[in-house]
Amino acid sequence: MAPPLLLLLLASGAAACPLPCVCQNLSESLSTLCAHRGLLFVPPNVDRRTVELRLADNFIQALGPPDFRNMTGLVDLTLSRNAITRIGARAFGDLESLRSLHLDGNRLVELGTGSLRGPVNLQHLILSGNQLGRIAPGAFDDFLESLEDLDLSYNNLRQVPWAGIGAMPALHTLNLDHNLIDALPPGAFAQLGQLSRLDLTSNRLATLAPDPLFSRGRDAEASPTPLVLSFSGNPLHCNCELLWLRRLARPDDLETCASPPGLAGRYFWAVPEGEFSCEPPLIARHTQRLWVLEGQRAMLRCRALGDPAPTMHWVGPDDRLVGNSSRARAFPNGTLEIGVTGAGDAGGYTCIATNPAGEATARVELRVLALPHGGNTSAEGGRPGPSDIAASARTAAEGEGTLESEPAVQVTEVTATSGLVSWGPGRPADPVWMFQIQYNSSEDETLIYRIVPASSHHFLLKHLVPGADYDLCLLALSPAAGPSDLTATRLLGCAHFSTLPATPLCHALQAHVLGGTLTVAVGGVLVAALLVFTVALLVRGRGAGNGRLPLKLSHVQSQTNGGPSPTPKAHPPRSPPPRPQRSCSLDLGDTGGCYGYARRLGGAWARRSHSVHGGLLGAGCRGMGGSAERLEESVV
Repeated sequence: MAPPLLLLLLASGAAACPLPCVCQNLSESLSTLCAHRGLLFVPPNVDRRTVELRLADNFIQALGPPDFRNMTGLVDLTLSRNAITRIGARAFGDLESLRSLHLDGNRLVELGTGSLRGPVNLQHLILSGNQLGRIAPGAFDDFLESLEDLDLSYNNLRQVPWAGIGAMPALHTLNLDHNLIDALPPGAFAQLGQLSRLDLTSNRLATLAPDPLFSRGRDAEASPTPLVLSFSGNPLHCNCELLWLRRLARPDDLETCASPPGLAGRYFWAVPEGEFSCEPPLIARHTQRLWVLEGQRAMLRCRALGDPAPTMHWVGPDDRLVGNSSRARAFPNGTLEIGVTGAGDAGGYTCIATNPAGEATARVELRVLALPHGGNTSAEGGRPGPSDIAASARTAAEGEGTLESEPAVQVTEVTATSGLVSWGPGRPADPVWMFQIQYNSSEDETLIYRIVPASSHHFLLKHLVPGADYDLCLLALSPAAGPSDLTATRLLGCAHFSTLPATPLCHALQAHVLGGTLTVAVGGVLVAALLVFTVALLVRGRGAGNGRLPLKLSHVQSQTNGGPSPTPKAHPPRSPPPRPQRSCSLDLGDTGGCYGYARRLGGAWARRSHSVHGGLLGAGCRGMGGSAERLEESVV
């Protein structure tokens, strides 16, 4: 019976071990070794009594709950250097005895809240060499009390779950090197009393907030648990914020300063403490005085310089710190926005810029112009209420309050920088106290308000942006029924128009001026050519006349055959031939000759050009005037 029983045991053991793997049963613990086997997934027939499972260097892409179901005795799980991109929720849910989990060298991009749920006794978690960009805040909650070693190096982390890491009292080693971390929250490691190694190498840290953890040096006598701290490879900004770290008793490491420019490239521990300095805040520019109409948005601006960058705060007229609310919002760059202003918002605001080197203040005065209200406002308790401009705009957006009988608003005579707004008188039964025009452009979304008297039905908008699209709405403001009532507004209509593209000033005038200049230039060339031609004719005529004059035969002798020389016969004197007349068919009546005509012709061209130029100049400038009867835009 022994041989058949042995064969049965061997057969059962072979069935429990996956075919490509090697199973070892040593000291009553089963190890399943499946490294370098070309596996595409976790073998489904792994013995559930396995204590050690090695699946490194394969091609596994995803993990799910069926892969490790009922493996409650598994202690060591190695999944290094696979192609894992996704871990299903509670994939390790049954691994309650797991002590070590190796997931390094994979392709994980994020860890959800349920990705690592299950191993409540986990001590070593290795996640280095992935592509992690996000870790959910509760990803480590199941093993906060037991984890001793956490490796998140060589990832793409900008933020890590600091609250969870700070609540790991048994943590000994924390590797965060080679990530994209640019800030550490103050007190993030204050509760890690057992931490002995913290690696922050090659991140983007410009400064480190003071933390009791960093005061533990490497000397065991100074602290029972010395800390090995590494933060080289960070762009440290060596100012007064890092002076506390410079004062720690530490040996010279490889940390260097990246800024300010005077300390860039120098070893951190070699820079004297006196050079770790800061610059106090300086208010560079701010709004000094702002006038707004009641109901408008107010933007109070304050800009400050300093090293480090100052933190901006605002104090209101009631000497209270202005915080973010439904009406007001303070931005980190120093801008305070008040959405809908009221009479109670007027007063003096104080901008405060602070940094470790000091603080600077600036005062801003806000004036709120209350809209005039109808009714008896001089009575006791007759303070005018706020305008409901915002409510009317919201009602118009919802399609309420628009009357079909109201005339449409038109924008005509649009130029590059102006446009004439026209509207009808409206219904006589509705009293109008004044009109309000609201418009903005595609270049600037800021809403601009203009107040127009009730007697006007035209308004000339000026100082518009050339080549921009404008949206314009006209509202009618009715007087309030009582001193405490709100001013009623009605939407009369809206219009859309576009300004003309930008053109040079007096473009047509410049064209006429250029034409006159060209006329003068061409006339001058013609006159010069005519002068040259006339002079050439004169020279040629004079040369031809001299050629027909008789030669003077003085001292001329004739040869004879020895006889007496004959007496020369005297010739009667000749009168010079008449000079040929030159054609002066182009003369304008002057008998002074063609040479004088050329000069006169040039003068005539010049006088004609100046006359045309002057006429065009007068016409061009007269054509640019506007009608004095229109109501032009004025700043309220």
